Amino acid sequence: MKTIATALVYGVLVVGMLGRSAHAEDVKAGDLVISKPWTRATPGGAKIGGGYLTIENKGSAPDKLVSATADVAGKVEVHEMAMNNGVMTMRPLESGLAIDPGKTVKLAPGGYHLMLMDLREPLKQGEKVPVTLQFEKAGKVAVTLDVEGVGAQGPAAAPGSDGMKMDRMDHSKMKM
Repeated sequence: MKTIATALVYGVLVVGMLGRSAHAEDVKAGDLVISKPWTRATPGGAKIGGGYLTIENKGSAPDKLVSATADVAGKVEVHEMAMNNGVMTMRPLESGLAIDPGKTVKLAPGGYHLMLMDLREPLKQGEKVPVTLQFEKAGKVAVTLDVEGVGAQGPAAAPGSDGMKMDRMDHSKMKM
């Protein structure tokens, strides 16, 4: 009986570790903690994609996400999407995205996000996309975006995330 109980405990631990390794881990850089990095799969021929994550500043000084790069994209920009008088606007944040001390900034569909432009290949569900974030103080930070399904609203580990359905938006007329 003791052997069966021990085997069950080990089995639960192994399954727990396997499930945990399927999702990106938190990345610490100085006073920043970057968590839940993800993106959506893109259809063949798509030239843009979005990158999403959460940045928490546990320090006493502000920092700023100033840029990003990814081998899978010709260019990556930090963007803001907003609704103004019923019109959706999207623009790059030329001076970066501030992360104030003690605050958390969420990059998510319908708000701040990374815009992956000039994709060299489609993003496929289940793959991982390496991205390098450049912070004003924390410097270069490597993260890996988990590629979720085309219509995903958040990382698989967090069902029920809110946000706009980017897969239903027409990006063809956007000026890049």
